[in-house]
Amino acid sequence: MSKSIAVLTSGGDAPGMNAAVRAVVRAGIYKGFKVIGVYRGYNGLLNNDVKELKLRSVSDIINRGGTILYTARSEEYNSPEGVQKAADFCRELGVDGVVVIGGDGSFRGARDLSNAGIPCVGIPGTIDNDIACSEYTVGFDTAMNTAMEMVDKIRDTAQSHDRCSVVEVMGRRCGDIALQTGIACGATAILVPEIEHDIERDVISKIYEQKSTGKKHFIVVVAEGVGGVDDIAKYIEKRTGIETRATILGHVQRGGSPTLRDRLNATAMGVRAVDLLEKGIGNRVIALKESKVVDYDITEALNMKRTFNKELFDIAMEVSI
Repeated sequence: MSKSIAVLTSGGDAPGMNAAVRAVVRAGIYKGFKVIGVYRGYNGLLNNDVKELKLRSVSDIINRGGTILYTARSEEYNSPEGVQKAADFCRELGVDGVVVIGGDGSFRGARDLSNAGIPCVGIPGTIDNDIACSEYTVGFDTAMNTAMEMVDKIRDTAQSHDRCSVVEVMGRRCGDIALQTGIACGATAILVPEIEHDIERDVISKIYEQKSTGKKHFIVVVAEGVGGVDDIAKYIEKRTGIETRATILGHVQRGGSPTLRDRLNATAMGVRAVDLLEKGIGNRVIALKESKVVDYDITEALNMKRTFNKELFDIAMEVSI
């Protein structure tokens, strides 16, 4: 009887998840595995929502956003009984390992399932780029490019009306989308949750400085974790007299066809995950370190502390004059 592996996507969707699923299926079949697709995250292991994936099951999905396996959060799974039920179902299916594509919450679920005797390997899939063990997460590049395109369009109308636009991008705990999008769009100010800000010093004074050199339209990029974009916009207009509009980009950043970088990294990570399971190695997280695909123990990975790129933030401040 041939060995079997399963693959699921969990938590928030991210462009490139389909590329990772495709890589797991193709690499798995190449290595002689039967590959089971688990639908709607860990719920699929609790509700028998599974289907065997063949080579052609994943044709023409590498360019699609979202996830063909769908995703959901599972309250039932977040209990010892739920984990045991999922592990028992994996044994019933004859599954020898599971590839979990998602973020920290998904990796905690993978750790619990590994501890219950089902080897799991995690692939970081989240647009926020907030997985501490990896310098890059699948979906981040696409989300940034989407945000950049949207801010560029907003800037066109801000320039036409001599306005200031305050734009909120995603990132509750992590300001990477805001930081890198802000730099790419030439933002006047960038506010991120990792750096405490003073609106007078970091926004108002910058607007006045740029205005004194002839600039008449302004972009302020704010990470979701900072929040309060409506209040920020009202304050800017009150203090400067410049007409100011607030825009929340929202879930548009999660969608769309993944970029080359997301497709490439998702593919490499998916193949690495299958390589580990082929060797009987589980309880691991795939990561990108110094542009190389590596892997860590899940518990070690979850205990790592994320570091903010202060050097890049300083660069942003230096050029926003």
